[in-house]
Amino acid sequence: MKADLAACYGQEQLPRYTSYPTSPHFSDAVGSDGYARWLKAIPQHATASLYLHVPFCSSMSWSSGCRTTVANREEPIAVYEAALRCEVEFIARQLDRRMKVNHIHFGGGTPTIIAPESFTDLIGAIRRSFFVLPSAEIAVEIDPRTLTSPMIAALALGGVNRASLGVQSFDPVVHYAIKRVQSFDETAAAADNLRRAGISDLNFDLIYGLPHQTIASCLDTVRRCLELRPQRFAVFGYAHVPTFKKHQRNIEESWLPDGAERYNQACAIANALKESGYVQIGLDHFTLPTDDMATALREGRLHRNFQGYTTDDGAVLLGFGAGAVGQLPQGYVQNENQIDAYSDAIASGKLATAKGYALTEDDKLRAEIIERIMCDFSVDLGAVCARHGSRADAMLDSAPRLKELVSDGVVKLDGTSLQVAENSCLLVRSVAAAFDAHLDQSKRFHNRAI
Repeated sequence: MKADLAACYGQEQLPRYTSYPTSPHFSDAVGSDGYARWLKAIPQHATASLYLHVPFCSSMSWSSGCRTTVANREEPIAVYEAALRCEVEFIARQLDRRMKVNHIHFGGGTPTIIAPESFTDLIGAIRRSFFVLPSAEIAVEIDPRTLTSPMIAALALGGVNRASLGVQSFDPVVHYAIKRVQSFDETAAAADNLRRAGISDLNFDLIYGLPHQTIASCLDTVRRCLELRPQRFAVFGYAHVPTFKKHQRNIEESWLPDGAERYNQACAIANALKESGYVQIGLDHFTLPTDDMATALREGRLHRNFQGYTTDDGAVLLGFGAGAVGQLPQGYVQNENQIDAYSDAIASGKLATAKGYALTEDDKLRAEIIERIMCDFSVDLGAVCARHGSRADAMLDSAPRLKELVSDGVVKLDGTSLQVAENSCLLVRSVAAAFDAHLDQSKRFHNRAI
């Protein structure tokens, strides 16, 4: 890619498109009553995915972008876990059946901050309330620095079969700049112990664009991670949004690499992983060729939701916990963000829904176009529009930004077939944004494209 294109498009503030429309467009026009109706309307044969948000961690990294709270006592975590169990049981009663579940994801924060016995109780409540399929993927996000042997035993007992380990960087200069020190040995021990317990599918999360980070330190982190050979890598750009994340104000902007350096770091990591045999999945994931996600990519079955790229093709994602987002055929819902407000709603026997978004037919059409671009780097606009009873020429007319992308060589357009140029894959969010009818209203909420 030309450096000037990376500089031009890479500086745009754009969504990650884990949903469309994106969360800044959610409003209280959709509340608990609307969510209850949507739950009742879920078809009997539908299968669900579950997301459980645990907004606690043992310490706060200055670079964190998560909705999380530092917890120094066990009591608030135990109270919150009890609220999660109640919400799981309450939603199941709304459904009036044990709905089949094929994906469960525990996110945060640090979900493994829950006491092992409480985690076992929570998994038990899920299995009583839903029919978790034997083939279900059960994934949990883990901070390797705080993972204990009793917690690993609880994860294995609960049927967890995938773990995402936060790595970010092994550069000590970066560690001290973001107030998060994590050694390679801690990470290796966590990976080894999880595998010994039978949790063999491991994901590593890396970040570029951190304070004082360099291409050399990025590549050193990759080299050391490759010694542990995880099944998947997720590689994200650091999002510096001190307006919304006050703890990020501890990071001086002068410590951050500029746009060109961020781009070069992202390319260096991607090239190193591909040279080591990993397959690039969309914008920011890399997997071994035998991984289910690589198979889904080859077969055109890759999808994208609030957890990023996924093999999950279901239309129902139920979110549990403070700030958790759910997705149903009718639209999106989001729980109360504040832990107290969320817990109070659940304690009073109510849905904790604070806001949401009801999809229009145009939203559904654009959502499919954007998802295919983000997943496949291409889309047959004619085929997608036809499925939605629309015309490709009308969609192209409504995407004036596309002309500039074609002119700059970022996109190739052959009739109604769109392809992101091979050397412009890191600009895929810019291509997706060309079809975002809501973008101008939400740019200030997003991080730059690269």
